[in-house]
Amino acid sequence: MAAPVQTNPALWPEDAPWQPVSPRLAWVRRAGLSTLLVPLLAAVASTAIWTDLTWLPWTIAVVGLGALGWGLFAVTRSVRSWGYAERVDDLLVRHGILVRRLSVVPYGRMQYVDVKAGPLERALGIATVQLHTAAAASDAAIPGLPTEEAARLRDRLAALGEARAAGL
Repeated sequence: MAAPVQTNPALWPEDAPWQPVSPRLAWVRRAGLSTLLVPLLAAVASTAIWTDLTWLPWTIAVVGLGALGWGLFAVTRSVRSWGYAERVDDLLVRHGILVRRLSVVPYGRMQYVDVKAGPLERALGIATVQLHTAAAASDAAIPGLPTEEAARLRDRLAALGEARAAGL
């Protein structure tokens, strides 16, 4: 079990009922990161073929694989940082390792809610809930939710958004 993330209550309220995203999101992110292997292999092969420097392809391979390994580790940590909390008047969405971000989306400001899932996400049974508000900069997304939870959250947020907007 990983050590709990130390948080500042001013940035990430501890009293909120935080829900994590699915760890299957890490597989989707790792698959995207592994696509970097193709240009890495092309760089190693082309330098091995077109140069007489035997150390250059090895250097590219070692540096590239090291960066890829670090990226795979960072993906796991990044996925663990995602969370959301449903409160009475708003939805909180948090994420980030070095730079932590907390988005507060009031239910009355939501215009519509999207649920989207690519082919790999569908195969793993997860989806992304995208919240759209009047201000484009305040749009928030919650990736890696199990499809049942994404559908439940979409319906709940749409109902709360409609109820709160009707009171304006």
